[in-house]
Amino acid sequence: MSQLFRDIQGSALCPQGSVVCIGAFDGLHRGHQALIGRALARARELGVPLVALSFEPLPREFFAPTLPPPRLLLPRGKFEGLRDLGVDVVGLLRFDRALASMPAADFIESVLLRRLSAKEIWVGPDFRFGKGREGDVAMLRKIGNERGFSVCEIAPVLSDGERLSSSQLRLQLAAGDLDGAARILGHRYAIAGKVVRGKQLGRTLGYPTANIRLAGKRPALMGIYATWVHGVGAEPIASVSSLGTRPTVSGLEPLLEAHLFDFDGDLYGKRIRVEFVAKLRDEEKFDGLPALVAQMNRDAEQARKLLQHDHEDMGVSA
Repeated sequence: MSQLFRDIQGSALCPQGSVVCIGAFDGLHRGHQALIGRALARARELGVPLVALSFEPLPREFFAPTLPPPRLLLPRGKFEGLRDLGVDVVGLLRFDRALASMPAADFIESVLLRRLSAKEIWVGPDFRFGKGREGDVAMLRKIGNERGFSVCEIAPVLSDGERLSSSQLRLQLAAGDLDGAARILGHRYAIAGKVVRGKQLGRTLGYPTANIRLAGKRPALMGIYATWVHGVGAEPIASVSSLGTRPTVSGLEPLLEAHLFDFDGDLYGKRIRVEFVAKLRDEEKFDGLPALVAQMNRDAEQARKLLQHDHEDMGVSA
């Protein structure tokens, strides 16, 4: 079971030492997986915990609150993903004004040394940190030579000559290229969350939905999709899902709504994962509820056919 911490101050978490990897880790794509995998191997060799250090909110969200970058993973999803990759201690540090103004050398002393007793620090390409992004790999190595820790920087992970990155993943998802996104991730894109109560309009229209709020985060994709819902039973359930602001009924907050085919049950409070298989169309505003329902019928029929084909020819993704 992985341990989670949020604060830069506090007692030592790894008094016997640790291996630390640092990054935004939004998406946990194959580049992130390579970094964590290398660091994990070293942690096991040294017999110390592996710590993954990240930030919530992301620095880019903090500095651009009116137009933050689309989020690929919600905070709990990031924690769960890092845990599943074998990380022993996850730091989702609160990125606030105090942390943003902390000099890089102070961050090294307070977090990497005092809290984590780092023996090795692993980072990705172009890593920067600290006030004004003054810290870099050269600074880490200089202080490491003085304080007894080593620094390892992995090379970019490439696919067909292109660097795998969260930025590229966001572009693929925004374009509806779910296959391209899956190549960057190593698996299909999914969003996990707790099912919450909505206005129950879908139920009155014949399409009850399991709703997931996005915690105020800007989604990386929008529209109507054929999806699998995991976490309800032993096998994923075919579904059609909408991610957007529901313009026909004057919605405001982005909401993920999944209609599970041939399912009748109470999912409120349950944590599910919605796996995106194919984009059906963009979200649009209809001239009244009858037109909306007619389109929902067409969406459901198309999603059923796509998912039946997916089940028979490629197998259901775990």
